Amino acid sequence: MIIANIVSYVLVLLGALNWGLFGMFDFNLVGWIFMGSRSVGAIIVYVLITLAAIWLIVSPIITGSGLKFRNEHDSETAVESH
Repeated sequence: MIIANIVSYVLVLLGALNWGLFGMFDFNLVGWIFMGSRSVGAIIVYVLITLAAIWLIVSPIITGSGLKFRNEHDSETAVESH
């Protein structure tokens, strides 16, 4: 689940960057990479970004806690070492 959270976070940041570039400079980064905003590759990336955003919304509800980017074992070890 930690890997899914990290991948989702990166994809949502890519989507936010794309929206920022589009809003400020009328430049669609994903569309530029895939040579068209309605190309198959661009549509796949848009869908993945949407699914990542949905995952980041639903994941804390499923687990009953906040998003996790580290194993609890790692954080306990870090606390003990201080």
